[in-house]
Amino acid sequence: MEKEHKYFSKFLSYTLRHHPEKIGLTLDNKGWANVSDLITKMNTPDAALTMEILETIVASNDKKRFAFNDDKTKIRASQGHSIPIDLDLQPVTPPAILYHGTAQQNLESIQANGLLKQSRQHVHLSATTETAIQVGSRHGKVVVLVVQTGQMHKAGYTFYLSDNHVWLTDHVPVEYIEK
Repeated sequence: MEKEHKYFSKFLSYTLRHHPEKIGLTLDNKGWANVSDLITKMNTPDAALTMEILETIVASNDKKRFAFNDDKTKIRASQGHSIPIDLDLQPVTPPAILYHGTAQQNLESIQANGLLKQSRQHVHLSATTETAIQVGSRHGKVVVLVVQTGQMHKAGYTFYLSDNHVWLTDHVPVEYIEK
């Protein structure tokens, strides 16, 4: 059962954040997908997604990657999209510092260019070093960067806080990053 949930969770991330068209799913401009369409289109002869499994994945995902609307007829990814989605995020004042976990192999590029959103809509920042370590360790030997977000905000940079408490911004210039 756990293996099946992990499979569906990864497939949900891929589908709702990056490629809904791969299964013929349509997202609205806010990133919401119809739950019944999603279940129908994700089902294969080898793996049957049910509403019960979907509810368990949404409730138990440690990063709260997914959210239902109030009546659970729609679902969306909380952040991390590489497709244009309007998550209705409002600008907020960040804490003085936030963290970014990355792999050692990315450090040279970051030191030259800062943190770039790459193919995503935003750069992701963490409130704790523990979360940054967890994020960065997925890609190799982890390095945690300290981002002077309070200074950035004073300089006019905009920050958002996603529903699952990931801090988001468009770019972090080199001068605001400390190793």
